[in-house]
Amino acid sequence: MNNIKNIAVLGSTGSIGTQTLEVIQENPELFHAYVLTAQTNADLLIAQSLKFKPAYAIICDEQKYPLVKQALAHTAVKVRCGHQAICEVVTEKHIDVVLTAMVGFSGLEPTIAAIKAGKDIALANKETLVVAGELVTALAKQHNVKILPVDSEHSAIFQCLAGEGHNEIEKIILTASGGPFRGKSSAFLANVTREQALKHPNWVMGAKITIDSASLMNKGLEVIEAKWLFGLTPEQIEVIVHPQSIIHSMVQFTDGSIKAQMGLPDMKLPIQYALTYPHRVRNEFKRFDFTAYPNLSFEKPDMESFRNLKLAFDALDRGGNMPCIINAANEVAVAGFLKDEVGFLAMSDVIEQCMADVEFKETPTLNDYLNTDKETRILAEYLIKHNAPNGVNNLITK
Repeated sequence: MNNIKNIAVLGSTGSIGTQTLEVIQENPELFHAYVLTAQTNADLLIAQSLKFKPAYAIICDEQKYPLVKQALAHTAVKVRCGHQAICEVVTEKHIDVVLTAMVGFSGLEPTIAAIKAGKDIALANKETLVVAGELVTALAKQHNVKILPVDSEHSAIFQCLAGEGHNEIEKIILTASGGPFRGKSSAFLANVTREQALKHPNWVMGAKITIDSASLMNKGLEVIEAKWLFGLTPEQIEVIVHPQSIIHSMVQFTDGSIKAQMGLPDMKLPIQYALTYPHRVRNEFKRFDFTAYPNLSFEKPDMESFRNLKLAFDALDRGGNMPCIINAANEVAVAGFLKDEVGFLAMSDVIEQCMADVEFKETPTLNDYLNTDKETRILAEYLIKHNAPNGVNNLITK
């Protein structure tokens, strides 16, 4: 690996984005942060731009644009503003890899633009494949683009499949930590607070993905993402709770043999692997010590108390725009939970109601996905405002 790769880091101020920049900083002979983007965190974007000297810095919040523009005026960094600017810049000819770590649905259009421009995608934005997996994977094939998973679970599957292209998969096993409420009953979950839900036992992540992990929606979204990444049927995807988060996921082949990828819960390893693929590069990350983990345990997920995982499997079975519906409803529900507008269990009620009420489309186009997302958000916000005020945990039927 002699040539320096230019990396566009979409969502550079988030948890994955900041860890990606750590990987880039530790390997200056391999990578250059060519594009940095942020939604609203102007101060961190400015600091990152001064340190990494990207060609472009993009702030989506128009009110923060003058601040970023002025702070970087004395540099060679080109400052742009808005979501559309990201879609345009990712097509720039000097970019080698686009790492998409934007939160939620916002990552879809920039990812599609990058694929159409022939850029390999390091995918940390699982919602892109959840919302429009069929469309995105078809485009990637059409433009001969690699989609390299960054999520630890999908990176694990990807690594387990290396060299196994000629062998048939019987199933994959996605591991879940169980989050902070593993083993808790619905009665307990009815009263959990935002502060409790944000305390993940193993991983340090952004607020949205941490809440998704607590509700098991994150695992549900990963189930849908895995279907498109690895060409699987719903029946070939199993979820198992593994509290220690040491085995990141597994593949079972048709002869019954199982391959697992293991390691400490550290996102920098899958980030580095996606950026260096197909090579492995030496690093100074902490190494796993088997004697420090003498017991690894596994259990079935509780899909009665944590309904989001079942709803995700239901959406995968239905197909069409249904995964888009649950993603949009979940994003609104999580935002409402973080603002104490809806209770923890009521998030599932909001999602289920949206799945029932938003128009189903069996073969959606990109415009259908965009319209579905918009319609679902309007309905979810209505449900939260009118049916679940002040954190009430059971929605009232309309």
